[in-house]
Amino acid sequence: MPALCCNRLVPENHYYRDALRLAADLVNRPALSPEDLADRWNEFGLGSHVTACEADLEEISRFTRRWTAVIDARTEEERVALLNDLLAEAAAYPRITDHDGSGWHLHYRDDDVALATTIRAVTTVAAAKHLTEHGMHRLGRCALAECAQAFVDLTRSGRQRYCTRVCANRDAVRRHRARQYGS
Repeated sequence: MPALCCNRLVPENHYYRDALRLAADLVNRPALSPEDLADRWNEFGLGSHVTACEADLEEISRFTRRWTAVIDARTEEERVALLNDLLAEAAAYPRITDHDGSGWHLHYRDDDVALATTIRAVTTVAAAKHLTEHGMHRLGRCALAECAQAFVDLTRSGRQRYCTRVCANRDAVRRHRARQYGS
């Protein structure tokens, strides 16, 4: 039985959540080498034993610039237009596969493609699915002015403003001190 999301009604694919976390991570901390890129894919649980090359690194660099534009879109319409452009480029007919022995699952990309192409396709489909199901506002930047890290809002309430609890606490302490000491 598939995992269920927080309301226990809607099936949720955690692969998508991990793909979105990877995309935000690549925006916040660009991959420095092909090995770094492959390691991140593996660390986020999106596959195992993948390799990357310089061409993957270059393609992901271009992709993260475009993904950053999706995160920073000022309107829902702008975000949708940017995502639709990415979806058109990543399009392949959906297919059922058990390529890695983990069980039957859907792929939205051709088999045996480069890691960068896989990251692009998986991330874009994951974003489209997450945002259409949970709200176009669920991508953002940390509200702590000196941080501004990108994040994907995976919270139950859909009101995330900070990239981490550390930033939220830092800002709360700052606001408290400003009220208390008038600074």
